[in-house]
Amino acid sequence: MNDGTGLTPLVIGLLGVLVGLGSVLAFRWSERAQRTAPAQPEPEVDDGLVRTLAVLRSAAVVLDASDEVVRASAPAYALGLVRNGRIAPPAIRDLVAQVRRDGVIRDEELEVDRPVGRGTSLVQVRVAQVSDRHLVVLAEDLTQARRLEAVRRDFVVNVSHELKTPVGALSLLAETVQDAADDPEAVRRFAGRMQSEAQRLSSLVHEIIELSRLQVAGALGPLSTVDLDAVVAEAVDRARTAATAKSVRLEVGGDTGVHLFGNHDLLVTAVRNLVDNAVAYSGEASHVGIGVREVGDLVEIAVVDQGIGIPAADQERVFERFYRVDAARSRETGGTGLGLSIVKHVAADHGGDVTVWSQPGRGSTFTIRLPRVPDEQHDQHPQDQHPQDQHLHDQTSPDEGEHVPHRSAS
Repeated sequence: MNDGTGLTPLVIGLLGVLVGLGSVLAFRWSERAQRTAPAQPEPEVDDGLVRTLAVLRSAAVVLDASDEVVRASAPAYALGLVRNGRIAPPAIRDLVAQVRRDGVIRDEELEVDRPVGRGTSLVQVRVAQVSDRHLVVLAEDLTQARRLEAVRRDFVVNVSHELKTPVGALSLLAETVQDAADDPEAVRRFAGRMQSEAQRLSSLVHEIIELSRLQVAGALGPLSTVDLDAVVAEAVDRARTAATAKSVRLEVGGDTGVHLFGNHDLLVTAVRNLVDNAVAYSGEASHVGIGVREVGDLVEIAVVDQGIGIPAADQERVFERFYRVDAARSRETGGTGLGLSIVKHVAADHGGDVTVWSQPGRGSTFTIRLPRVPDEQHDQHPQDQHPQDQHLHDQTSPDEGEHVPHRSAS
């Protein structure tokens, strides 16, 4: 009995020692496991940097220590800056290498090849070190801005040149009139030329103002539903004086009751410019046709003449400002070289375009295409039109310029 009682404390003591030893071992194992567990990977790019790059308009690329792309924005791919996970343009790679060497921020304008097609884009590139491992490349596309600057600069040069011609002529004629004060016949002759040059100068200034206004945002002003019949009638009426002086017959035909959404006055200006051109480049006692045709959701306004025509090499450039196919003839007719450019801007502002078909010696057809106001009551199918109207708009016909609408407006 005493032997059994004496063993109990011993057993309890041994159990306590075993439990304590197990706890110590478990603690040590847990501590060692924590020390040997793999560390959580740090994010490749700081979240703050990512948020900052997301709000930038510029194309953004983040490079790691081996110059591989860690992150790139959509504009960076659109500009062709990134290809196969690396910076593509050699000039930008050179900037990156320089920043890697000395850590100094680089900021330069560079030309880079476009990702699709030929040509280059002008980009403003900024490269900076943002951490021990990462570089940021920011790029802004300056191509359109530089092109607009060049257009404005050329416009100013061209305007100066065009204004100088009539102003110089007026000055010279005035001196001639002064010297010929005792010769009434010479005075009348030179006074008539002065009047012609003054009229040309007035037309040039007017069209420069008109074109400048069209290039400003919101030039259309308040928009409304425009009756195309009224537009054509007013344009023809304004051109009638010049047409009568050359015995040119103006004829209007095609669909009626067509409506557009836009600016009445600007549309009149566009159509009148085409009619004025047709009259100016047509021969005596010829005729000019103005026709309207609905084609689906579009309306076509075609002006057909039987004039001298335009060589194929010049047809792509006739809508450029101050471009003249025949500069000598333009001076004779009082042309400024701005009329077709104004037509192009008016058409574009109304969501349309203008095209030309022409053959030297066979005349020209200028066609403005614009979206029309849908109106089921006035919808007409092309096959329901008068055959002569079809000829007016068939720009592939070899008889272009020889068919005109059947309603006379002269």
